Amino acid sequence: MQVSGAAETEASYRDNRAVFEEYGFMHRVLRDVSKRETSVTLFGKTYSAPFGIAPMGISSLSGYRGDLAQAQAAEQAGIPMILSGSSLIRLEEVVEAAPDTWFQAYLPAEVSDINRLVDRVAQAGVKTLVITVDSAVVPNRENNLRTGFKTPLKPNLKLFWDGVTHPSWSIGTFLRTLAYHGMPYFENNAAERGSAILSRSAVRDFSGREHLDWETLRSIRRRWQGQLVIKGLLHPEDVALARDLGADGVILSNHGGRQLDGAISPMRALPKAMEVSGDMSVMVDSGFRRGTDVIKALALGAKFVFIGRPFNYAASIGGEAGVQHAIGLLMSELRADMGMLGINQLHELHPSMLVHLTRPTFDN
Repeated sequence: MQVSGAAETEASYRDNRAVFEEYGFMHRVLRDVSKRETSVTLFGKTYSAPFGIAPMGISSLSGYRGDLAQAQAAEQAGIPMILSGSSLIRLEEVVEAAPDTWFQAYLPAEVSDINRLVDRVAQAGVKTLVITVDSAVVPNRENNLRTGFKTPLKPNLKLFWDGVTHPSWSIGTFLRTLAYHGMPYFENNAAERGSAILSRSAVRDFSGREHLDWETLRSIRRRWQGQLVIKGLLHPEDVALARDLGADGVILSNHGGRQLDGAISPMRALPKAMEVSGDMSVMVDSGFRRGTDVIKALALGAKFVFIGRPFNYAASIGGEAGVQHAIGLLMSELRADMGMLGINQLHELHPSMLVHLTRPTFDN
């Protein structure tokens, strides 16, 4: 439930999927589509597909060494993976294994701590820094309350029973991690190692960040020499502010429905964002599951799409090979979708290929 659930009534989570049913394709036929190519160029680098793996905290708790499994599979496939600041494997180790890994940060409360974290990320060799900005306060994830999930993890009868009834996880992930790597720690929330996941001092909430503002990001932009991406925007005025401060890109996101319940799907925010984005790369996440979902976002102007939960599930079941398989499935769908749309290159996609569907209403 920690992975699959969302905030409160899960209205945003549902809207993230519902929005794709509101767009239909107007495809062309009898075109030579024998030279289809799914690659795209982003920040001067060519990727094999227009999607990457979104940042997900504690992935190494849901699957053995999950952060590494995702990063290495992405590197092998030629797509980017964004390592979460709430990950349990040191970013230096992940970047050494997968040098093209991006890093996503939740900003510490103090300016000095922010600067030291940014410097650490740069020294690790990360080229693209992603700052998540939709987590100023703690969200109300009622599903976590119902399932008893919280940090620090506290041993109790329910946790013991879950371990007994799910031996593949308790033995293959948790106990295996303890045996080979010791107790997991929050490794990347700050410049220094954080607390152990079972420690009473473990703090993974976002309290103390309420005062962070656009001036904070301007100071990071001056300090950070690599690509800077702002994640968690929906409002076009915020997209314009990101453009003006010199961000290289934005990721439209409602955090997979895990923050403000009722926040619109990023797909609904995409057309307005494109109007004000200028030269920035506009990317999007939340709710993407199929190749047709990715195609619809690209047709509306998005440069790139990030996908989270499916790759987390793949890593928990099959490790790196599972993630590679999931990536391959999505790439195959994209190639088939392009052929049926009548295009060979993704830059041929255009809003005119989509029809916004209206659903019939019925009187009571």
